[in-house]
Amino acid sequence: MSSRAATERLHERVLEWYSTAARDLPWRTDDATPWGIFVSEVMLQQTPVARVLPVWVEWMRRWPTPTDLAAQPPGEAVRAWGRLGYPRRALRLHAAAVAITERFDGAVPSTEAELSTLPGVGTYTAAAVATFAFGERTTVVDTNVRRVLARAVTGDAYAAPSPTRAELETAAALVPLEADRARTWSVAVMELGALVCSSRSPRCDACPIRALCAWRLAGSPAHEGPPRRGQAWEGTDRQMRGALLRVLRESDGPVSRERIEAVSSLALQRERCLDSLVADGLVEPLARGFYQLPGAREAS
Repeated sequence: MSSRAATERLHERVLEWYSTAARDLPWRTDDATPWGIFVSEVMLQQTPVARVLPVWVEWMRRWPTPTDLAAQPPGEAVRAWGRLGYPRRALRLHAAAVAITERFDGAVPSTEAELSTLPGVGTYTAAAVATFAFGERTTVVDTNVRRVLARAVTGDAYAAPSPTRAELETAAALVPLEADRARTWSVAVMELGALVCSSRSPRCDACPIRALCAWRLAGSPAHEGPPRRGQAWEGTDRQMRGALLRVLRESDGPVSRERIEAVSSLALQRERCLDSLVADGLVEPLARGFYQLPGAREAS
């Protein structure tokens, strides 16, 4: 935005839209705990709200505090993760819960700097939790935010493959000065990207900033960069890893080598994926050819 007045118009329109369009989600309520917000931010990475919601509710029922989760073996986190995908996030959440319990007396740290010291917590998660749980004024930039700003500010159909310094500076410059307003702005822009300014089918006619959007004012030019491809699933190593983990999650105890081999006749891919699960700490090999989720008691 080229002027303070234009930036203020952008703020007003996005915030007004969010006041009526925001989804009613449990991690956004006034009584949401910092831990509940922390868990939601990890689960929502690369995963839609509809898939996260039931898993988040069950996690918070079982482990309403970091200390509750830290008291369990990490394999229980993997088991409860279900089919959310990218299951290493479950291990990271467990490791973060242990660190919070041991280093912060069981209370989620309140600053972006402290949050960044937790295992598996990157720039986005630290900023999001600091803002949404504690009201710290900072810059929250996820895929949705990047897409909205690329279109509205720079006139590009999509953001660059990785965040650039210019992009992050633009996002930071647009954060309102008031902490409370900054918090709402951050979640409102994310919501706008999720519900209206979507990747494949943006609903420009329903967009509150359509009159300010550089991309739309330029005639919505087509993307000129490298082709954007969706992630394949069928037949991939991700699918195989998920199938192997599902057998372990659904078992009450260690799983035999025979059950592992029954998952797929594609031996090379199966063994490669099993090895990668072990290397990632998601599966533990036991004696006599058995396997289990990490941290579980080995059957005698």
